[in-house]
Amino acid sequence: MRALLMRTCLADLAAPSVWRAARTALERAGVEVAVPRGQTCCGQPGWSAGHPDQARPVARRALRAFRGDDPVVVPSGSCAAMVTHGYPELFAGRPEEQEARDMAARTVELSQFLARHGLRPRPRGSGSVTYHDSCHMLRILGERESPRAVLAGVEGLELREMRDTAVCCGFGGTFSINFPEVSGHLGDDKARNAAESGADELVACDLSCLLHIAGRAHRTGVPLRARHLAEVLAG
Repeated sequence: MRALLMRTCLADLAAPSVWRAARTALERAGVEVAVPRGQTCCGQPGWSAGHPDQARPVARRALRAFRGDDPVVVPSGSCAAMVTHGYPELFAGRPEEQEARDMAARTVELSQFLARHGLRPRPRGSGSVTYHDSCHMLRILGERESPRAVLAGVEGLELREMRDTAVCCGFGGTFSINFPEVSGHLGDDKARNAAESGADELVACDLSCLLHIAGRAHRTGVPLRARHLAEVLAG
């Protein structure tokens, strides 16, 4: 089995360990991984901010980078949602429409890919984690079970559900810029709930959420360790 890995621009800039961990996890599960050159951003920031004309050239670059028939695996619910749900709309009525639909159809978030194919990158672990349901994963991709199924597949790793796990962490891309006070309060609540779960660390499928929650925890003095799901699976 072969897959194309989308690094995501945020991981490239803020935490390259995330996409490298995703590659490691996939390879351990027996997947041949290719990381296409030329990829930058999926275009989501511009699209979410209401600037499709600015998002389209960036997304067009992604279409070129990920041409082919192989599945595109993304260690980010928000980027996966952009491709699967945003691209068909972004390129509707344009020459790239069919190519965009084709890429959308073969793009999948990391935990979804692993769960659907029954892959277990890390058969054993230890300690406990609590999981945050990011908005794009839960509300756009409609995905709740795959991350939990993948974590459950790590023998010896305990999942402790936090209170209000499905409530937004407050990041929301430009939401955190436009409504900083609301964003901060939501982040504080999420960090506190994660810590009160008693788990050793907070896990999520979206790096943006993790950076926001961990940042709020640090600012408010809440002891909290946060890691991306890919990093947990890579060991």
